[in-house]
Amino acid sequence: MPRLEKTVVLLPVFKPGPRLSELVEALLAEIPEPAAVVIVDDGTGPGADTRLAEVEGWGCTVLRLPANRGKGVALKAGFQHVRSRFPGQAVVCADADGQHSVADIRAVAERCESGHIVLGVRRFDGMPPRSRFGNTVTQAVFRAATGRTVSDTQTGLRAYPADLLDRLCVVPGERFEYEMNVLLDAASTGHPIDEVPIPATYLDGNEGSHFSGLTDSARVYLPLLRYVLVSRRVTRSADADEGALN
Repeated sequence: MPRLEKTVVLLPVFKPGPRLSELVEALLAEIPEPAAVVIVDDGTGPGADTRLAEVEGWGCTVLRLPANRGKGVALKAGFQHVRSRFPGQAVVCADADGQHSVADIRAVAERCESGHIVLGVRRFDGMPPRSRFGNTVTQAVFRAATGRTVSDTQTGLRAYPADLLDRLCVVPGERFEYEMNVLLDAASTGHPIDEVPIPATYLDGNEGSHFSGLTDSARVYLPLLRYVLVSRRVTRSADADEGALN
């Protein structure tokens, strides 16, 4: 199997458990340079010290944020590190709660060689009913807002080409809404998005997830609503200008 060369694996974590160690240990058999596994702890505090010291001892890069700011902040901290420490390398972002395997990470990394954003998309029939419903609705709203079809807008497994990192560092959003903003930014700029199917894995009732129901759902949908409103204003303005010319 091909190694994950010229790729940095970025793992944002909060209150990391034993599955972080399991994933990192498996990745180290694929990554030529251990420091190219970058873990960003989103302000867990002393409770994560033992786990983070373990993976740091294996040669991985561990960035510790002083306070819990959200997944978007953690991802952007990781992107800033990668573009400084590993210029020219693509980044694969993955969840470290057992949802994503090394095979999944490798699959999106290989497709990213095209220069596109690559999403690891889950089969809806493998999701819990609540997650399946939320993803179905979000997919439909995203398509209506942007005219583009994305099968799994909420996947945490994503590969980004190196030349996109500067832009990713300035896309707005601090928490789960950041990943939606990235997709909306790609839609507005015409950046290609590819998809790779991956298994839908939910362990222990998905208890490792830190997505908090209504609050984070609202954060995800607000960027979509803003996108729709701005698009409508632009369309109306264009129609008015065309009418004035006629």
